[in-house]
This record gives sequence, structure tokens and C-alpha cells, in this order.
Amino acid sequence: MSSLARWCHRHRLAVLLIWVGLLIGLGAGAGAAGSAFGNSPTSQNTDSARAGALLQGASNSAAGKSGRIVWQAEGGKVTAPAVAKAMTAALDRVSRAPGVAAVGGPYTAQGAAQVSKDGRTAYATVAFDRDVQDAQVEHVQELATAPESESLHIALNGQAFTVNPEPNPVADAMGIALAFVVLLFVFRAVWVAVLPIVTAIVGVGTSAVAVILLSHVISLSSTTLTLGSLIGLGVGIDYALFVVNRHRAQLKAGTGVAESIAEALNTSGRAVVFAGLTVVVALLGMLTLNVGIINGMAVGAAVTVVLTVLAALTLLPALLGMIGPRILGRRERRAVAAGVRGAAGGTGWWGRWAERVQARPKAFGLLALAVLAALALPTLSLRLGASDDGNLPTTSTNRQAYDMIADGFGPGFNGPLVLAVQAPTAADRAAESKLVTALRRVDGVASAGAAPMKDGQRVGVVSVVPTTSPQSAATSDLIDRLRADVIPRAEQGTSMKVYVGGPTASNDDFASVLMGKLPLFVLVIAALGFLLLTVAFRSLLIPAVGAVLNLLSIGVAFGAIVVVFQYGHGASLLGLGAAGPIESFVPILVVGIMFGLSMDYQVFLVSRMREEWARTGDSHRAVRVGQAETGKVIAVAAAIMFCVFGSFVFGGMRVISEFGVSLAVAVALDALLIRMVVVPALMHLCGRANWWLPRRLDRALPNVSVEGPGHRPHPLPHPVPERRTAAPTG
Repeated sequence: MSSLARWCHRHRLAVLLIWVGLLIGLGAGAGAAGSAFGNSPTSQNTDSARAGALLQGASNSAAGKSGRIVWQAEGGKVTAPAVAKAMTAALDRVSRAPGVAAVGGPYTAQGAAQVSKDGRTAYATVAFDRDVQDAQVEHVQELATAPESESLHIALNGQAFTVNPEPNPVADAMGIALAFVVLLFVFRAVWVAVLPIVTAIVGVGTSAVAVILLSHVISLSSTTLTLGSLIGLGVGIDYALFVVNRHRAQLKAGTGVAESIAEALNTSGRAVVFAGLTVVVALLGMLTLNVGIINGMAVGAAVTVVLTVLAALTLLPALLGMIGPRILGRRERRAVAAGVRGAAGGTGWWGRWAERVQARPKAFGLLALAVLAALALPTLSLRLGASDDGNLPTTSTNRQAYDMIADGFGPGFNGPLVLAVQAPTAADRAAESKLVTALRRVDGVASAGAAPMKDGQRVGVVSVVPTTSPQSAATSDLIDRLRADVIPRAEQGTSMKVYVGGPTASNDDFASVLMGKLPLFVLVIAALGFLLLTVAFRSLLIPAVGAVLNLLSIGVAFGAIVVVFQYGHGASLLGLGAAGPIESFVPILVVGIMFGLSMDYQVFLVSRMREEWARTGDSHRAVRVGQAETGKVIAVAAAIMFCVFGSFVFGGMRVISEFGVSLAVAVALDALLIRMVVVPALMHLCGRANWWLPRRLDRALPNVSVEGPGHRPHPLPHPVPERRTAAPTG
């Protein structure tokens, strides 16, 4: 690492130009190729997937996406001559528009059911060609909303007209600005605030254009860019900060600039590499789930982390070389010039706090664990699903159409269940009719009806409208009841097969699949983390404690999103919509991200402790000094991540807001309670046993030095009881 640092320092201008050229080159490629993001969270081998495949195979329609035009008359009825004339003309223009396959309006005998019972609301369905262009859909939107007036409100929803909230650049800017303020306030040096941010921005910017190009190769969700920005800015600033902090300490101790850069990269830089590796391993661990949309997000986020680490290891040393001693404040530079050397770690507020924890480890540890357990408790009621349009901002046309449909036809009309009925015989078709009759008597069903089957048709379609909204837990219960009770009774004694499908059922199945895989994924990630820390710190106890406490951090993250988004406490104040289920893939990604970030802090904290342990062989001193010397920078790093993650809460995207809330709360509490209280308290209680590793396992494991060459562990041939010493008073 020191050789890399010296090379980057000597060729600092070339390194800077290489990064600029890489960013411009990838940006040009992404601009020419465009993006190919998709948003289809499907699960194979589920009831809804089988229903979809059956209906798709039986359909000869060339139509592609569809949408719904909804209108509501203020103070009158949609059947009034003026309203009917205006909307009929608009629908006629829509039907002739390029890209439109068919339009089904309410002003015909067949469409009478598309007018609400009170006559105030009506809707029309629009089916598009498979190869319809975005510009053609936008043209249809303009034609459909043209008659809107003070007395006639028109809105659109459905697959074709879904408007995904765009990433909000203001959120990025807000997070960066807050991070700058935190760094400037703590370190009182402009360059300390600027360099970590510049390094992170370059890393995130390069990864963003790389991910856009990657979207042509693998399936990536449109939220991947925003998620990558959220993670990249947080870890990028933190990684650069750890290197800069070590460099500053060495400069204040009298080390020259070039040598200090090499030593900083050889110590903190190694910790950054290992910390980044843990995040990447945690993210790529999601590939074991074999879920397409999550695989893409994991790969995209991992690419972002890799490039931010690379920027911290190459671009940052070059920039530090350009800045020289100005990375220190003026007062600090004058002190160094006068021969005043920086004091050893363990002084100041964090030194005194480390001494308090050493003096009363049981009391501090138990209190912190009790607080964390209480905050993680809501995780027990976690419910996965998919929020519907009712959670969008009220200014959204999708939300307005949703509300009008719910008001006129009932909330379940926004997410009807689509039953695919395999009925090859006449007896099966008679059984389908009996099924429809039975469905109408089921609690939670507002209406049910079957589309007429043509001669020779072997697959029928039954539409079931629930009494509750698509995201409601009652709708999920209805789906389970239909599959477990109503449909099996109808199938009995026949060759008919019925599968419950449609977007609502598909989202419910997707949530069930992920919920079933979540426990195994957590165990796999915990095992990988344990293995990495065992290799890094030559210990069994430290990795075990780290893995368990990381699970507690994840519980705190889940508890935060359950309280805000599922219970709805504070969601409306933040403009995040009403209470609803947690998006299915959010907990999986939070597990991977949070486990990686928690490991980061564990690596930075314990690597300094192990460095001191290798030097002195005094476990209590090692824990105290490691906590004292890393406490400030870990707290600042957590504050930066809190600002970055918290800024995304206001970005206008519910999914990203869920990530922002969970990660912001969990990172702050992980750093301040777990790493600065629980971990050192437990390590003080365990003494020399912290560093014990069986000899055979020690020989079998590869040698990885997180602290840099020359830091060999203190000899410990067998566990030796250690007499506890009182915490120092000064």
C-alpha cells in the first residue's frame, strides 16, 4: 500500500487526469448508449407467476401495456351531456393516436359498469401496442387531459401511465452540504472538509455512469442509481476521512508529507480496503437469493463501493500531495513549525469517555443493550408488501386517479385479483361458473365476474375485486384464503386448475418469497462477516461479538422503518404518504448494506485496538486507547452518514426514503452505542480472551494485516487470566 501511495504522490497530476478522463469517457459512453433500467420484481414458481404465464400463453392479443383514464365531475354527473360529449371526443382522439391498440370507454352498452353508482366518476381503459414509445404515451396523456376544467377533473394511472418519481438531486446536494458543515465544524480546516467530499463525488460519479452502461448487460432497477448514490456518498466520505485523519495525526507528530501519505495508506488505507471488502461481500451475498431485481441492485451498489474505495486509495493520495501541509489548519501548522508535536491519543473528551466505559463496563453495556433492544422491538411486526398509489404525493396524477377510483368504485378496484382458470372441458367451465358464485359470497370480496369464454378457449379469466386496498393486510389475507380454502373446494372433483394472479397477488407472492429467504440470508451474511473478522484480527471472540451486534444494528434499522412507514408515525409529516407495508426488497438490501457498514466501524475500531495490543500486550490499555483514538473520527463518520442518508428521506421516492430512514437511524446508533459503548465494554470484561485463537486455526488461516506490516500480535500461547486494572484518571 505504501508503494501505491508513493507512486500516486509522485504522479499526482497524472492520477488526477486519469480520473477525470475516466469520468468523461464513461459519461460519454453512457450518454450515447442511454440506460436500460427495468422495474419488474417477479418471482418464479409462485401461484401468481403461473397465472401470468397461463394468461400470456392463452392470449393472442398484440397489445402491450395498458392504462386507465379516470374523470370525476364536480357538482354533477359524468353522464351529463356536456361531460359525455367532451370525454367521448377526447377518447375518440386517443383511439386514433399512434401506438394505441384499443380504447374501452364508459359511454357504450358494454362500458356501463365503468360509471360509478353515484354517477360522479368514470374511467376508460387504454391498451397500447407492444412497441409503443414513451413520446406516444405522453401524447395520449395530453389528449386525455385536454378537456379538464374547474368542473371536470381528469387523472391517469395504470402500468402505462405510472410516473416513477425521479431521483432528486437536491437530496444529494443537501447531504453533501451537511457533510461539509460537519467536517468543517469538527476539524476547523477547509481542506479536511473538501477532500473527502471531492473523493466521494468522483467515486460516485464514475460509478453512476458505469452502472448506466451496466444496465445494458444485466437487469437493473431504476432505483439502483439513487441507491448507489446514497451508499457511495456515505462510505466514500467516511473512507477518505479515515485516511485523512491518520495523515493529519502523523503530520502533527512531525512526519513529512510524502512519508505521512504512505504511512496513512499503509495503515488506515488497509483498513479502508478491508472495510470496503466487507461491504462488497455483504452486498454480493444477496446473489444467493437468486432474485433478479435484487441481484441487479446488489451488483450496482457493489460497483459503487469498489470505485469509491479505489478513489480513496489513488485519487486521495494525489490530492493530499497537491495540498501538502495545508491539510492542517493554520494554528496546527504553526505548532508543527515551532516543534510542538501532537499529543498521543487518549486525551480529550473521547479519552475521558473511554476511561468511563473501562471503569464501569457492565453498567454502560447493559444500558446500551437495553436501549437498542427496545428500538429493535417493532421488527417483530414487520410486514412486507408493495405500497400502492395511495402512498404517492397528492399532487401526483397516479394518486389522484387512485383516490377517484377508490371514492367511486371502492379501494379494492385499484388492485383487482386476476384468476387464471384452466378449464379444458365443459364440466370445468361449469365449475368456473360455480366458483364465481362462491367468490361473491366470500368475506372481503366486493365483486367477482368471469369474462365470457369463446369456442375452443381453454383458459378463462375471473376478476375479483377486494373490499380493501391492494396494500392492505386484509387483501393479503383474502389471497391466502382463496388459495387455501375457496379454490381447492371449487377444484375438487374436476380437472379445473385455478391460479390467483394480477399485480396485487404478484407483489404479495414476491414479499412472501423474500420473507422466507430473509432468515437464511442473514445467517449467511453473519457467517461471512465472522470469517472475515477472524482472518483480520486472529480472534474468535471479536468476530462473534461483532456478528451478533451487527444483527442488533439490523434490528434497529428494521424497527425504524416499521415505526415510520408501517405504523405511519411521522410519515405524513415527512411527506412520505400513509401507513403501509415495507417494500419487499428493502429489508434484504438493508441487511446487506447495514451489515457492511457496521463491519466498517468494527474494523476501524478494533484494528486500532489490535495495533496497540500488538505493541504492548495490555488488553485493557489496547481497548481504551483504540476507543479513545478512533472515537472522534467514528462519531464524525456516523454523523456524515446520518446527514447523507437522512437527506434522501426528502427525495420524493418512498423506497429510497425507507432506505434513508433505516440506515440513518441504524448507523448513528451503531456508531454511538454499539461501537463506542457495547463493544469496548464487552472487550474490557473479556480481557486477554479477546485475542485468543487456537494455534491450529491460526496456522490454517491466511495472514492478512489490516494494521500494516510490522504490527504483529502479542504472543499469547494460551489464555491467561488477566488482573483488571483501574481505569486511569488522567
